[in-house]
Amino acid sequence: MTSYKLWTAGLLGLVSLFFYTEKTQRQIFTNNSYALSEKPDSTRFSYSTLASGFDEPMQMAILPNYDVLVAERKGALRLYNAKDKKLSTVAHLNVFSGIEDGLLGVAADPDYEKNNWIYLYYGLGGDKHVSELSRFVYREGKLDMTSKKVLLEIPTQRTYCCHSAGYLTFDSKGLLYLSTGDNTNAEEIEGHNPTDERPGRQLSDGQATSANTNDLRGKILRIKPEPDGTYSIPDGNLFAKNDPKARPEIYVMGCRNPFRMSVDPKNGFVYWGDVGPDTEIPAQEGKLSYDEINQARQPGFFGYPYFLGANEIFPKYDFETKKEGPGKDPAHPVNNSPNNTGLNNLPAAQPAFIWYGKGPSKNWPMVDRGGASAMAGPVYYRDFYPDAPYKLPQYYNGKLLIYDWIRKWMMAVTMDEKGNYVSMEPFLPQLHVVAPMDMQIARDGAIYMLAYGTNWFAKNTDSGIIRVEYSEGNRRPIAVASISESVGAAPLKVKLSASGSKDFDQGDQLMYSWTVGNLKMKGHDVTHTFTKPGIYDVLLTVTDSKGAGSTTTSQIKVGNQPPKVTIATSANQSFYWDNSELDYKITISDKEDNPIAKGRVKTAFNYLPFGKDLASVLSSGSEDVRYAQTKKLYLSLDCKACHTMETKSIGPSLKAIATKYAGNKSAGAILADKILKGGSGNWGSYPMPPHPDLSLDQATEITSYILHLKDKQSRLPLQGKLALSEHIGKGNEGAYVLQASYTDAGTKAMAPLSASKHIVLRSPQIEMEDYSEGNVGVVIATLNTGYVSYLSNIRNGKYVRYDDIDLTKISSIRLWVQKHGAGGRISVRSNAMNGIEIGSIDIEKGQISDLKTGWQQVVIPLKPSPGKQNVYFVFSNQNSANPMFHLDKMLFERKVN
Repeated sequence: MTSYKLWTAGLLGLVSLFFYTEKTQRQIFTNNSYALSEKPDSTRFSYSTLASGFDEPMQMAILPNYDVLVAERKGALRLYNAKDKKLSTVAHLNVFSGIEDGLLGVAADPDYEKNNWIYLYYGLGGDKHVSELSRFVYREGKLDMTSKKVLLEIPTQRTYCCHSAGYLTFDSKGLLYLSTGDNTNAEEIEGHNPTDERPGRQLSDGQATSANTNDLRGKILRIKPEPDGTYSIPDGNLFAKNDPKARPEIYVMGCRNPFRMSVDPKNGFVYWGDVGPDTEIPAQEGKLSYDEINQARQPGFFGYPYFLGANEIFPKYDFETKKEGPGKDPAHPVNNSPNNTGLNNLPAAQPAFIWYGKGPSKNWPMVDRGGASAMAGPVYYRDFYPDAPYKLPQYYNGKLLIYDWIRKWMMAVTMDEKGNYVSMEPFLPQLHVVAPMDMQIARDGAIYMLAYGTNWFAKNTDSGIIRVEYSEGNRRPIAVASISESVGAAPLKVKLSASGSKDFDQGDQLMYSWTVGNLKMKGHDVTHTFTKPGIYDVLLTVTDSKGAGSTTTSQIKVGNQPPKVTIATSANQSFYWDNSELDYKITISDKEDNPIAKGRVKTAFNYLPFGKDLASVLSSGSEDVRYAQTKKLYLSLDCKACHTMETKSIGPSLKAIATKYAGNKSAGAILADKILKGGSGNWGSYPMPPHPDLSLDQATEITSYILHLKDKQSRLPLQGKLALSEHIGKGNEGAYVLQASYTDAGTKAMAPLSASKHIVLRSPQIEMEDYSEGNVGVVIATLNTGYVSYLSNIRNGKYVRYDDIDLTKISSIRLWVQKHGAGGRISVRSNAMNGIEIGSIDIEKGQISDLKTGWQQVVIPLKPSPGKQNVYFVFSNQNSANPMFHLDKMLFERKVN
């Protein structure tokens, strides 16, 4: 995963340099093994949710009997029993699950039916900072911990986020592949690639990992597991077996976060998705922040951190002087970093197979725009499944299946007989998988997908194992269960409905059966009252008249009524203005408890200078947005090994530190210095280790986080007014956040339940290119003061959309327009391109010689239209097909009483 990249990209909606253009390629091959047949009817695919409710599922291993092992990042190894259709926990490993680490990979040995071996890859818990690739015996639902054989240890740093990768797969020859992330500071790159060569900054230098031939991080490794629990080096890896400056395990190097991969079972080509960085470097498609789908036909160096995409070059950035210089030569890259322990001369860089940025792609328009996390699935060959009942049709023969975790699409990529890219098309778009995490094909031809679910770093009810079957003859029905109440107090009356279930074969009569615990019921719609608290598994089975059936599973939790939190205000809920105020009223309702009397209501109001952090903060459920990111940094360090929040460990508790230094104005500087340099004597003889890899700003921020724990948490009253003035003079990046949260006391049967609400107010000035959806182009121009981007290629019939804009008390929109083109009409509409028109303006034609200047402001008065809605800007000029004008930014202006 690439947490920081996706949070910021999804929130800011950074855009591409190139205009959105269509590109369609199709080729019919004479080679029968690659022949394209008619595209299959999508209704011949049926799908079932086998299990749900995972806690960060990372990878699955499909066993010969169709049981499925799932690795959860926090250390649990889960088992879906195909016969009993139940989910259980096999084991819980002691793992380090900070940053993006944890239990990341699981794979079954190709000869599992005889040896019962499975392989796990995980960050080892404790003080030893390594990730382990280990082999275990797994048999009949039990993991034999005494059978552990450690094949490989990879030293890692646990100071900075990010990138662990950790996917495991075998090729047709029994060789084991492991992907590893660059394990490099992903944040402090100042808009460039991570090549910080300053003393003490080695953890921010990807040349020490990805481009280091003597380091196993930022790589795809290939080894041959041996029966005694060791491994040997197969012939044909990237480096010789006896080179002291190159690890022979390396098959591919120059990766950032090669998160998901596969090996073509026929030609041995390796495919993987590599999640790209956040940079401000101009590139062919917007900025040099591409995600990549890569193809390795043979071992090689794939460029990072020096190149991305089609070997586009990062400039050499001096982090000391802040100046750029010439980048590396892709044909002869040289790693001269002082942090490099391997060879200086690297293999020639290989270009990516497919690459795309945050904006629309001119080469692959189907990949969409926004945050991204590219992943590679299997290459499908029909003749590998000669007697499989659910094998895919000939149409998909030889196609590579790829998917994007954040954009939630899946694509089938057509290649010619040599493996060259030809085209791509949506694959199973009707499935709507929520954050696809893994994709594999079982021996019966069915496709298994692992869905991560909606929320980051959390247990999600919409996570799960999905099985997809293709049928040439009678089609299986699709089982869909609708549950009126999934959580509530006892007695809980629940209506179970199969109304979403269907069968695409006309004339089939469907039968519906429900299993709730030990209770079995029949019928399309059934009602059941749960009188006893507990967690109940619900299984719906839908069977057609020919005996074909499918299932779906859900859970119902009985014993506690979920509380509710609401925040009411008469103010605008999208924007702030200078010297304005936010009135609010917070209401809590709880059936079992008195929320006010028990003091469980928590409220907070903060101004964050950088609104881009809000996505990660709010998704984490943090009650204190001011220190949410700092807390994450603290938890990623080794500090928690010696300091707990409440009680003394090797060192004092954090709250004890806060208490001791309360009121000491010099405490911040003293503690920050100690964090950086280490020390002993204040709390005992045990020394505190230094942290030279942290910056002074980070150490100071951690100190502030610790010291604030002594502060009495200033709770807002449940009703009042808040002044909005802290943003003045601080630019347009900040945001105000009003939060209200409540956690009930729980019950004997159920853990406490929480509810929260928040209001986020951002600047009323929005860059036009930060649209949610649209079909215009974006240009990035270089000025002496930096970069400026604006909408271009605005033609008749095009549009842009901005989601969830509260127009309460908004009187007009001020636009920055460059009259360069045929001119035309801007129509502002509510909730649809043809929705109610709430404002409009005509822009006259014009011609400007210097496209970096000539911006004018125009105002569009708006009809009263209170409430949140999607705002469309629809462009029209019936008399011209030429571009009309350029748009830079807009300002929502409030109605002044």
